[in-house]
Amino acid sequence: MEKKYNVESFNLDHTKVIAPYVRLASRKTGEKGDVVTKFDIRFMQPNKEFMPIAAIHTLEHLVAEYIRDEIAGIIDFSPMGCRTGFYLTLFGDVNEAFIAEKMLNVISKVASWPDDKPVPGLDPRECGNYKEHDLATAKVLAKNWVEGIKTKGFDPFTKK
Repeated sequence: MEKKYNVESFNLDHTKVIAPYVRLASRKTGEKGDVVTKFDIRFMQPNKEFMPIAAIHTLEHLVAEYIRDEIAGIIDFSPMGCRTGFYLTLFGDVNEAFIAEKMLNVISKVASWPDDKPVPGLDPRECGNYKEHDLATAKVLAKNWVEGIKTKGFDPFTKK
């Protein structure tokens, strides 16, 4: 991959990846030796489909509730502007297989979140847009991601 841009994802050929997947996006070592690793956790096929904002918001809340129990050193789990997935950033030098396994655990829990259980952070004191959530669609997206990963594996270039 020839680097043309400063932003790693702009250098990714989005027409060649097959969602869902887990992809190592970058690994950086700080001045004091700390390693920060960023992963592309893709839910939707780029340029063909995207997630609704309310479902993204709910996914983000539910993943935030579970992810720290599975993975140490979490810095951030944030949605992509294109609405096709999330970036997971953490301290440590871990590989895609490790993250895929842990994310499979996390997103499986999201897919089975009880319909009658409130989503964490649905109070105006806890969230800046607490009214915009969609649990039903978030659970469908999570279920589809889990099924896709179990079917094809986490490799971004593997077809189902």
